[in-house]
Amino acid sequence: MFDLIIRGGTVVDGTGAPRRRADVAIRDGRIVEVADSVVGEAREVIDATGKIVTPGFVDVHTHYDGQVSWDSLLEPSSCHGVTTVVVGNCGVGFAPVRPGREQWLVQLMEGVEDIPGTALHEGINWTWETFPEYLDAIAAREYAVDVAAYVPHGAVRGYVMGDRGARNEEATPDDIAEMARIVAEARRAGAVGFSTSRTMGHRARDGEPVPGTFADEAELNAIADALVDAGGGIFEVAPEVLPTGGEQPTMSMAEELEWMAEIALRTDLKVSYLLLQYGTVPDQWRESLEFTREVVAKGGYLRPQVAARAFGMMIGWQGYHPFNKRPTYMRLAGEFSGDTLLTELARPENRDAILAETDTDVDPNVQFDGIGGFLQMALDQLYVIGPECDYEPTRERSVTALAAAAGVDPLAKCYDLLNEDGGRAFLMMPLLNYVDANEDVIHEMLTDPVAINGLSDGGAHVRMICDASMPTYLLTHWARDRQRGPKLDLEDAVRLQTSATAEFLGFGDRGVIAPGRRADVNVIDFDNLKLNYPHAVDDLPAGGRRLLQGAEGYVATVVNGVVTRRDGADTGARPGRLVRA
Repeated sequence: MFDLIIRGGTVVDGTGAPRRRADVAIRDGRIVEVADSVVGEAREVIDATGKIVTPGFVDVHTHYDGQVSWDSLLEPSSCHGVTTVVVGNCGVGFAPVRPGREQWLVQLMEGVEDIPGTALHEGINWTWETFPEYLDAIAAREYAVDVAAYVPHGAVRGYVMGDRGARNEEATPDDIAEMARIVAEARRAGAVGFSTSRTMGHRARDGEPVPGTFADEAELNAIADALVDAGGGIFEVAPEVLPTGGEQPTMSMAEELEWMAEIALRTDLKVSYLLLQYGTVPDQWRESLEFTREVVAKGGYLRPQVAARAFGMMIGWQGYHPFNKRPTYMRLAGEFSGDTLLTELARPENRDAILAETDTDVDPNVQFDGIGGFLQMALDQLYVIGPECDYEPTRERSVTALAAAAGVDPLAKCYDLLNEDGGRAFLMMPLLNYVDANEDVIHEMLTDPVAINGLSDGGAHVRMICDASMPTYLLTHWARDRQRGPKLDLEDAVRLQTSATAEFLGFGDRGVIAPGRRADVNVIDFDNLKLNYPHAVDDLPAGGRRLLQGAEGYVATVVNGVVTRRDGADTGARPGRLVRA
């Protein structure tokens, strides 16, 4: 007797091999048979006729570090076919933590990843101090997906050096030795590796760069050696892109790659860095890939993490927008909320008043308080995505172009676009990977053999983005719908987020539909798979707001042999656990 048989589906097994029609039989959390026709009975049978059957998706880059403390569902990732997530990216997280320093870690995460501090304060239970204790706290809970974790440099440095670490002062030999000890301890306890941030774009709520941003090679090499001694794993870097002036200049991207390559060639660590296209250096990503291929050819493991779509933010009344400092808007937002506020914003007299006003002074103590002024100067970079969620719009769909075509003021056009769909419309602002207003660059990144698909940032930037939907986008856009350039084969789009990401993490038990592998499986109505329109919900602890984006077409998601989602709805099953490396 099998626990589950998925019958009649088109199996896309995750290896890149051609799809084939097959049945998949599951017992005790494992795939036990894949055959043209499985003979036998099962406690449950899923009819997958006309559907594709894939491995569960493995997302290597999320920020659910706090959410794992209060939420067992881990949406939005779990509603996009994801069955394994990795937290602790970008050098930020919540362990280790000294008693009394919890607030400091909260404001660090709040600043870097735009997760409301009020939600983190109320939601996290803080039952740990060391990183092994943090892993034990995750292991004590049950989830809709599996969870793995990096040990983050920022938390480690703050734990060892206190305020000196928070201020990015140079570490002493004793500091370095203690950081190395903690990283080795975390790796032995099951961390998949270590993450660090060196980009000046990552700043805590208090304005300080992430601890470790200016760490010298002695510190980085000592941590790398500690990882090796404890069993190896991943050394992940959010690198600086350009030299930054000031008292503590960071390295250029080329210099960053040099020391990463040295670690990759000297050790057996998997060194990985985040790679995006920046408008100021539009071809730098190509140079980075070329350098990376040379390192790989020499035997080093150096791999960039790349995103499946343009990287930026969603602009709308329910999140960030250009009018947040207009006096009339501020008064209305203080008096009303929800649908009532949207109704007030649509009134002609309020519209006219807001458009006629100038911004009030920006409060430097309020995060993103000045974003409205920035957006007002970038209307040519705000695009209409429409109800079809077109994340590759042409320049003709920018606010500036639409305003010119209509012969109206661009800011007024922006206001009216935000008022569409009852005030629930969003505009897309692609800050990265969209220099030429198309996603050709992303296609080149995704198809480069050294690249790793990632950067969904699930759980982070919760009022700006919902890029946890990237796994679905990789299928709908890249393997089916794209019209403006080359696409991906379905087999490769699946491989990029299953066997490729599982292998990167060292999780050889998942990512492939084959006998003996873990029964993490998706049954997908590929022909009708679609991304739903983004929407805001106030469901974080303390009523915090976040953007969510669901999908239609997931017939079933199976984790460890248990159906966790059926026809897009949560079943309530929680077979997901901590995965220790």
